[in-house]
Amino acid sequence: MPTSEPAPPPTGRGYTASKDQLLKRLRRIEGQIRGIERMVEDDRYCIDVLTQISAAQAALEKVALGLLDGHARSCVLPADGQLQADRTDELMAAVGRLVKRG
Repeated sequence: MPTSEPAPPPTGRGYTASKDQLLKRLRRIEGQIRGIERMVEDDRYCIDVLTQISAAQAALEKVALGLLDGHARSCVLPADGQLQADRTDELMAAVGRLVKRG
């Protein structure tokens, strides 16, 4: 009876190819958060602050969706058997956590 060997771990992460772009986006979001902090310090109008919070959340969601896509393509789909099932469960749990926030 042949023994199936576990799939080797991915050589990189799902975001490895776009890591520079990902970091650039995260730095931009960090700047947005600092801007929101300044708005609060300056006693800006509540709706203006909330609008900027919404924009920062949307930017983070876009990053998260890109990470999910990369994970599915490079970590879940190439896996075999039980490893693929486990990674699919893990992926769906992550999706559930993202959707639950809304």
